[in-house]
Amino acid sequence: MFLAFSLSDIIRIPFGFILEQLYRLTSDYGFSLILFAVFVKLILLPTTVKSKKGMMAMSRLTPLSQAIQKKYGDDQQKAQAAISQLYKDEGVSPFGGCLWGLLPMLLLLPLYQVIRQPMVYMLHMSAEQAAQVVSIVKTNLPDAFGANSYYDQVVAAPYIQQFANEIKNVLPELNVAAMPVLNFRFFGIDLGQIPQWQIWKWDAYTWNNIGLLLMALASAGVNLVSMVVSQKMSGSVATNELGEKDESAAKAAAGTNKTMMLIMPIMSLWIGFTIPSALSLYWTVQGIFALIADVILTKRYRKIYDAEDAQKRAKAALLAAEEAEKERIRAQRRAENPDGIVENTSKKKRAQQQRMASEAAAKEYAAKMAALRGEAPEEGKKNAPSGDPARPYAKGRNYKADRYVSFSSDVEDDEE
Repeated sequence: MFLAFSLSDIIRIPFGFILEQLYRLTSDYGFSLILFAVFVKLILLPTTVKSKKGMMAMSRLTPLSQAIQKKYGDDQQKAQAAISQLYKDEGVSPFGGCLWGLLPMLLLLPLYQVIRQPMVYMLHMSAEQAAQVVSIVKTNLPDAFGANSYYDQVVAAPYIQQFANEIKNVLPELNVAAMPVLNFRFFGIDLGQIPQWQIWKWDAYTWNNIGLLLMALASAGVNLVSMVVSQKMSGSVATNELGEKDESAAKAAAGTNKTMMLIMPIMSLWIGFTIPSALSLYWTVQGIFALIADVILTKRYRKIYDAEDAQKRAKAALLAAEEAEKERIRAQRRAENPDGIVENTSKKKRAQQQRMASEAAAKEYAAKMAALRGEAPEEGKKNAPSGDPARPYAKGRNYKADRYVSFSSDVEDDEE
């Protein structure tokens, strides 16, 4: 059989082949989808590791990024340049975690086509042959099909063996007998049907309708739990340059990721109510294994980051102890040598220090002697224009300090 080949068939055809082989192995479409989800998750495990490592690295660098933003203030150009350099030095891509995390989402598109067209990708019919088979089944069972013809292959596939003779007459080249009988039921739920959230419009409250509803809700719920656990565990590695946990940075990172944490579950819920329930089953199983892988990888990288933080804290403590010891030595030297004279002090500086010390001692001695004689200190004399604090404005070339006595001296002489 030759398909009208397109670029997306590079993924669709292998997906269809694997899903067909798993169905032949299990004879159950639901179990084959579960095994297929595990298989895809194992194939994508390297990308999952890269995504988780990138997300945790970004969370870890959040405190340093905030410090750079605070340092440069309104100069966003310098701040962005410094942050880019930080990411480059740390080997972190700011978009690496998101891009790798979107890959499982992108694989939903080819898988969706495989589920929507089981005759083409699992039973290996051409698009024209599949259309003719759908027409034959629709002619015999018109009530089985709804108004939406987009999923006609899903509806018609289980009836191929029932109308094998009619199909053989129209398409003799098809080996209908060798084709597996596709049965989309899984625990009583028809995975080929689309869930309906408007329960008041159900034709009957059967287990099939309830199961379809629960399948869509489960896909969104698992996705939400996975996002919450991932964000909580990743935020715990946010540390500053000293290796200490930064609670404010962890909260800021969590606030930034709240939007994504809400968008993904809502998108899963929308997908669950717009496409066949088979894809919801796949997405639920994939989400469960993603959660398990996330917890394991987070614990693994936390051990690595905890060891790095322990080294940072030990280094910071050592530097703090060395600085404290240096300060203690400096204080001791200042106490032992207040003049700051050391062996390598120059002779000129020593002489200057000795001269200053002698002048200070002389001033102190002169002040003491003036106080004993009842005279004004030298500083007072310098401040008086005449040099005599008692007669500060007496000026002249022939001025003599002992020519006149003070008023207090005249009074004392009169009393005598």
